[in-house]
Amino acid sequence: MTYRTQKTQRNVGPHSIQRSLYRRSLIVVVISQMFGGAGLAAGVTVGALLAQDMLGTESSAGVPSALLTFGSAVASFLIGRFSQRFGRRSGLGWGFIAGGIGAIGVILSAVNSSVPLLFLSLFIYGAGTAANLQARYAGTDLAKPNQRAKAISIAMVSTTLGAVAGPNMVGMTGRFATSFGLPALTGLFILAAVSFILAGIVLLLFLRPDPLITAKTISVESHPKTVEKKDSSPKNNKGLVVGATVMVLTQVVMVAIMTMTPIHMKHHGFSLGDVGVVIGIHVGLMYLPSLFTGILVDKIGRIAMSIASGFVLLLAGLIAALAPANSQLLLILALALLGLGWNIGLISGTALIVDATDSADRVKKQGAIDVLVALAGASGGILSGVVVAHTNYSILSFAGGALALGLIPVVLCSRKRKQKLASDIK
Repeated sequence: MTYRTQKTQRNVGPHSIQRSLYRRSLIVVVISQMFGGAGLAAGVTVGALLAQDMLGTESSAGVPSALLTFGSAVASFLIGRFSQRFGRRSGLGWGFIAGGIGAIGVILSAVNSSVPLLFLSLFIYGAGTAANLQARYAGTDLAKPNQRAKAISIAMVSTTLGAVAGPNMVGMTGRFATSFGLPALTGLFILAAVSFILAGIVLLLFLRPDPLITAKTISVESHPKTVEKKDSSPKNNKGLVVGATVMVLTQVVMVAIMTMTPIHMKHHGFSLGDVGVVIGIHVGLMYLPSLFTGILVDKIGRIAMSIASGFVLLLAGLIAALAPANSQLLLILALALLGLGWNIGLISGTALIVDATDSADRVKKQGAIDVLVALAGASGGILSGVVVAHTNYSILSFAGGALALGLIPVVLCSRKRKQKLASDIK
């Protein structure tokens, strides 16, 4: 037994104390996510526009999203391994700080017109996105099984304040940046740098005792002989596959359509402020419904809500594809539904994954799955630019909606196999 585990054991006692630790850790995660949410806005809102200005070509407009998500993939792996060994506090805290350093690098690249530095910095900036997403797991470490989706949703909804405010501050932060002689598009990256670093500091200072290490200690003390048996069952392996598939498909669809929406709007005469409104509402619907979604996932079920996600994303793709080019209202509706569908898919998929793992190597598996999700997002970002360059935004949106339908046969097939497995066991 390590010194770290012994130290944690002194903090673990009766159930009332454990509940208190759960609430405390969730509060710290919520505060960090409020800051972290503001850091997300820069890459989503102006990353593609900044790259287009620096590169002078539309076909590369998906590159920032791809680099950001590739960086997020690498960071997800590293944060997962680091957290497994040292706890959530260190993994998430340093992940956020790395994201802040990446945002500073983006600002310097714009000032010096350095495309290589821009690409490297966007890659590092992805660490903040990875930490923001993995923080949702921290809320579940000490939660009871019937509280897990709700805990995920609380961690996610706390992102809303910063995530919605950020895109709508594009004008204000742009003016702030130009007052210092910086390009206007770097304004949101200034906000991102400050926000990510503050989120990391909050976690490093206050996420004590570490919820993951505490959960491991509780698991060992409560079930010393059975703690390792859960992972190898067919039921749990199936839950991992289905949960990962749901999250991957929702990520691809969301990133592909979202990445090219600012470019599409700019081509049709919309201002940067108009883009900020659309993306702000989109990001808001990615996180704001989380509490309600979490309750539904716990009450109605993971599979049913995963299917609902597919239908919502399909509707979003159809509206985006059919909306007149000058209709901001329909674009707002499409991007709002896109965010909502992603929200439902992420929470239901995450709940499936948490259900299928235990504290012994939960973080390692969660990190590996988040790598797949990030790589899927990177692929969606790259392909979105290529598709729009060779066809148009409507074709991209139709394709995204059609891809979302892939969720439905996957989860239905899983349900049938689960029922068959249950009948065989009986």
